[in-house]
Amino acid sequence: MKLSVMQENLARGLQVVSRAVSSRSTLPVLANVLLRTEDAGLKLTATNLEIGMTYWVPGRIEADGALTVPARLITDVVNSLAPGERVDLEQDGPASLYLHCGRQKAHLRGIDADEFPVIPSAGERPTTRISQRVLKQALSEVVFAAATDEARPILTGVLTRFEGDRLTLAAADNYRIAVKTIATLAPVEETSLVVPARSYHELERILADTDEPVDLVLAPSKNQILFHLEGVDLVSRLIDGQFPNYQQVLPSSHSTRVVVDREELLKAVRLSALIATTSANVVKLRVDGEAEGVVTIAAAADVGDTEGQVEATIEGEALTVAFNARYLQEALANLDAQQLSLEFTGPLSPGVLKPVGDDGYVHVIMPVRTPS
Repeated sequence: MKLSVMQENLARGLQVVSRAVSSRSTLPVLANVLLRTEDAGLKLTATNLEIGMTYWVPGRIEADGALTVPARLITDVVNSLAPGERVDLEQDGPASLYLHCGRQKAHLRGIDADEFPVIPSAGERPTTRISQRVLKQALSEVVFAAATDEARPILTGVLTRFEGDRLTLAAADNYRIAVKTIATLAPVEETSLVVPARSYHELERILADTDEPVDLVLAPSKNQILFHLEGVDLVSRLIDGQFPNYQQVLPSSHSTRVVVDREELLKAVRLSALIATTSANVVKLRVDGEAEGVVTIAAAADVGDTEGQVEATIEGEALTVAFNARYLQEALANLDAQQLSLEFTGPLSPGVLKPVGDDGYVHVIMPVRTPS
């Protein structure tokens, strides 16, 4: 291998693929990044066997080759070089790499490329395509609700269900459910799979705020899914198992409905959360009735108490309901809507959050039982 690339392009590529590098694997090669000349440039690949990421760095190739080097080390070395400068890379043997940049030189020892796992590429015909902007927003509104406890592995994933030209994403733990339905750019036969939430977190990082599409390729064996956008591939394994039927938990009616400004409600919840986190992490939401036109958010603990009011349009009965402060705050912070409707059927029934004017999203939070 012998080629030249620009420092900022190489640094960016290493930053992206390093997110997939394994930090706890017993296989030393998984702590490395694979460098391979391909398609008139340098192909960077990293994997932890759950996620694989590939990034193409444009460059000028003089000789082809491939090897792996420690991901953290090469990233730190390249970041220490001057931006805007050319970096020359030259392979010496199956696992030895020299870097030259101006008057700076470095020599890194790695592992033979043949020991690196094979990562699927996006050579197959896309299963469907989705606007990057649309998918990025959908992921931000859903993925945070997935469970982090490995006791139920299926809940650490996000249900991904294709139906014609619609894609539904659903995530849940034992206390909340987030569901978002978006349009795809090509119809797909009905199929359901569960993608690890971590894979979607990484995909969200690399998606751009653009209407340019991201291609989705479902492996014929249906054990992997690949996302391809210009210059970047992310491939993820899928989680085996049956995702719970979340639709049974979604309330179909309500006795109280409140419409509020999302930012104003979020400010009130954040204030109460400062007190709530010192105790049982509970905030109370009080709806006094249609005549009042306000929703009150309150918290109390040994260190003090808070109370804030938010203007609201209220329909139905008065009630007081308690929620976990973190769950309520995360739901409000991740939504992209000016106004929200909150629907309730009673103090011990799930609360439902919906963006006003968007029928494609619903978020359900279970209430907290309190002594009073």
